[in-house]
Amino acid sequence: MSKKKLLIHEVFERGKLESAKTAKSAIALFLSIHFEETFKFIIADKTLVRYYDAYIVNDKEINIDTAVLNTLSRYVGYKDFLDFSRTFVKQEEDTNKTTIKITVDEDEESLSEKFSKLNINITNEQHFKMPDFIKQNGLGILEIAFLVCLVTGNVLFSGNKKINSNYSSSLGFMSTMTSMVEKKYMYWNGERYIGTDSIFISPGIDVVAMNSHKLKHFRRIMRKDTLTDVNALGKIWYSKYNNGVEFFTDDGIDPDNGKELRKVTSLIIYKYAGKHKDSIEVEE
Repeated sequence: MSKKKLLIHEVFERGKLESAKTAKSAIALFLSIHFEETFKFIIADKTLVRYYDAYIVNDKEINIDTAVLNTLSRYVGYKDFLDFSRTFVKQEEDTNKTTIKITVDEDEESLSEKFSKLNINITNEQHFKMPDFIKQNGLGILEIAFLVCLVTGNVLFSGNKKINSNYSSSLGFMSTMTSMVEKKYMYWNGERYIGTDSIFISPGIDVVAMNSHKLKHFRRIMRKDTLTDVNALGKIWYSKYNNGVEFFTDDGIDPDNGKELRKVTSLIIYKYAGKHKDSIEVEE
């Protein structure tokens, strides 16, 4: 698959996700407006549809201006089309495929592109099949090795279990969080956001573009009884829906109902969170 076709595919897939539209014309209109507002770049929605029909539907190569390619590449998270061409690996391609890169004069390119005139045969033999759950959750070789060390360490040094478990848990959390931030998308699991490379998890679960701040800091507070004026005022937000109130650690919207969050007040804490006082004078 050509890099231009890959780019058109990724642009429309992301546009579909962010616009919640399914028709290509509706997605193209969303993209056209987004490009003008975000990148100050004007491209007609009909032109985007023409690119989609040519590359995706009819599998044909047509000319696309370099400025357009650069803008499309920026939309999916790359510096320009050259950056996209060098570094992008399509998610649906064989997960056992290895991409080998080299650095020459600080210009990183894939081996096949840099030495296209040379005949180089590289055989990548795998003598084991990586479990699907590891591939889907983005665990790398270092993380796998770390997990093995944790297991063997717990068996061999059970006498130091308390000390080692605290240290290992901290390292494991940091490694997992770093891995999730590097994902392209995320979804809400009812308590916090989880990073993923998949645009579909299961029916009823909305997958959105990655927001590293939300991934790290946005949580639903599960123990409402721990909230007080001292630890919550100015630091906690809430969503009130159908006579129920949920509390969160950051500003934004309630992922479950779309309600905009507001900062908590002493009254809200009294009525829906910590230990009740004897009386209240006003009701919100």
